[in-house]
Amino acid sequence: MIYKPTPLPGSYLVCLEPRTDERGMFARAFCAREFAENGLEFNFVQANISVNNHIGTVRGMHFQYPPHDEVKLVRCIKGSIYDIIVDLRQESPAYLQWFGAELSDGNGHMMYVPKGFAHGYQALCDGATAHYMVSAYYEPASEGGCRYDDPTFGISWPMPITNISDKDSAWPLIMKPKEIKKTNE
Repeated sequence: MIYKPTPLPGSYLVCLEPRTDERGMFARAFCAREFAENGLEFNFVQANISVNNHIGTVRGMHFQYPPHDEVKLVRCIKGSIYDIIVDLRQESPAYLQWFGAELSDGNGHMMYVPKGFAHGYQALCDGATAHYMVSAYYEPASEGGCRYDDPTFGISWPMPITNISDKDSAWPLIMKPKEIKKTNE
């Protein structure tokens, strides 16, 4: 696997290293030892599948609050999605910045989403199917989210949004800490 750092510290695109011959293709999709050698979480306790009936569907932006915060490893196993992460770690130099990448069954890329990030995606085709592993069990009381259209982030979704749940539309806006302005008084 190839680990490509994104502009947001601690997050990666994890890419396949395919080996092909007359039979087809083989690639390692996950290796706990390799993840550990790269300083990444490798203990995943749940795997989820999300099928999206319609192109333009958005799911997100989701996270879990500590102590149930989680690392996610997201892959598209059918069709394609535009995967988005937002750095919500106040101490991070990339605080409130976002990064997006296309994940597809063709490119095989995975998004490694560290703790302290919001995550969401948009289906780029009908039937787009995402598979993701998480490092913590889902705890409804620790569930959090922020709005997909929060102007603080300024996320550029690749196409018009055709479908989003009421719950995802109702997440609160993130409020930036008030900036202290210096005056010459």
